[in-house]
Amino acid sequence: MSSTPGGFDRRNFLRTSGIAAAAIFGGAALAACTSAVSEQKGGGDDATPVRGGTLKVAINADLVPANILTNTTTAVSSVVGLVYESLIRYPNDKLEPQPLLAKSWQLAPDARSISLDLRDDVTFHSGRPFTAKDVEFSLRTYADAKWSGQLRSTAAAVTGFDIVSPTRIVLTLDNPVNNIFDLLDTVPILDSETIDQLGTGDTYIGTGPFKYVRRVPNSQLIFEKNPAYHVPDRPYLDRVELTVITDRQAQLNALKSGQVAAAIDLDYRDAENLGKDGYQVVNLEGAELQTYVGVNVTEPALADVRVRQAIAFALDRERIVAEVFRGAGYPLNVPWPKGSPAYDETRNTKYTRNVAKAKELLSQGPKPPKLPLTFPPGYGATAQIVQANLAEIGIETELDPVDAATFVKQLTGQQFRALWITDHSWAQFVPSTLTASAYPFNARRNSSRYDSPAYLAAADAAWRQPRGTGPDAERTYQALTDQLLEGLFLIEIGVRYLQYSAAGKVHGLSWTKRREAVFTDTFLS
Repeated sequence: MSSTPGGFDRRNFLRTSGIAAAAIFGGAALAACTSAVSEQKGGGDDATPVRGGTLKVAINADLVPANILTNTTTAVSSVVGLVYESLIRYPNDKLEPQPLLAKSWQLAPDARSISLDLRDDVTFHSGRPFTAKDVEFSLRTYADAKWSGQLRSTAAAVTGFDIVSPTRIVLTLDNPVNNIFDLLDTVPILDSETIDQLGTGDTYIGTGPFKYVRRVPNSQLIFEKNPAYHVPDRPYLDRVELTVITDRQAQLNALKSGQVAAAIDLDYRDAENLGKDGYQVVNLEGAELQTYVGVNVTEPALADVRVRQAIAFALDRERIVAEVFRGAGYPLNVPWPKGSPAYDETRNTKYTRNVAKAKELLSQGPKPPKLPLTFPPGYGATAQIVQANLAEIGIETELDPVDAATFVKQLTGQQFRALWITDHSWAQFVPSTLTASAYPFNARRNSSRYDSPAYLAAADAAWRQPRGTGPDAERTYQALTDQLLEGLFLIEIGVRYLQYSAAGKVHGLSWTKRREAVFTDTFLS
């Protein structure tokens, strides 16, 4: 199997890849000459592309249709990646927007407007032409609170839509935001004619390389190639079938027996062993996930920041990375991957494991009662280590496993009782996106019920910077990091890479920075 991150040539990616690099363009004109999709190089290796065939992929949870714009599960990211496209796409190794449905753009010097020139050769799967009206509709829909889009606050900053022609639109912003390209990379272009069926799961109509065929609840999602796709001679595959297999051992067995040719996010130890047996295992670099312990700060036992500090000092991050992630990641105290303009090594060592310090902090207040530790499927091993770490300093916890749909509901609805474990994303984008948008971190309403004027001020200062990088932006990010390390409503464990595991016959698997499946150049040999 070969992999093509973000739809780009694999050899070039391997030469230049780091974790999300610190670059985004600000007030200068941005105009690119080629499409990100057109730069794809077949399978990205020496295998000769083959047309036809069905790629069968195991995913670990069914799609929840109402969550289609939340980017919270593998099912959601797979459907969006196959069916939909955005206006621009970041390469996975840097924050430099590349053309997709928008072929060029210009950001005003004051960062208060951006003009977009669109492709004129794109149609929806229904046959209807894509126009500037669809850009306005999609951004307005994403900004609607009913969809719980994680970049909704940025979408809401777009207050003017001047449709100059079917292929040109000017967006006016209520205030400068330095993550506008994150928004344009994230929002899928939606079909206004079928929007009522989007949340029910009856149909998904986009402009992407694959057309939605049907869904068998808790079983399968089926797609077929889009014969009118705007990239010539793509996709290679005739069909993609996503098979829902919630048990990781069953996923492994399905891959080894040939029932599926690829699986997303197997147990790390199983993936490690597969690699020894000749299977291909690929880390989705540039699309980092970060595992953390979340804290409901309104739970009386956790309201005292010293208790949260004790938890931070107790965590054995190195053990979790080594034993659970099998080295496919690295420990962190801060919520930023190492390539982020917000990453700071000194701040990243503030809460290295120190059991004595944790016990000392905990002794300064009443002993906490036994607390629930909630987690979704796939996080049991991490939860057990965290439980043991906390027991070592005198905090008892009760493991509280829940299904994926329930967990997402609790996350977005501020319903966790005490502690929880999961991943967050978005830190690989412009740093302000994390604290302005992502559910766990949102300074105005977050899963922890954490309310801090100082944190809100720091988040807004970072978000309203005209540039995403540079000394001024980095100063705001450092102030933001300090607020996060002082408040500790989220306690970082470390980066982990999602993985593709696949048979050798699979070539050209790709992904976006949001881990969306990009199978435009995928083929079977």
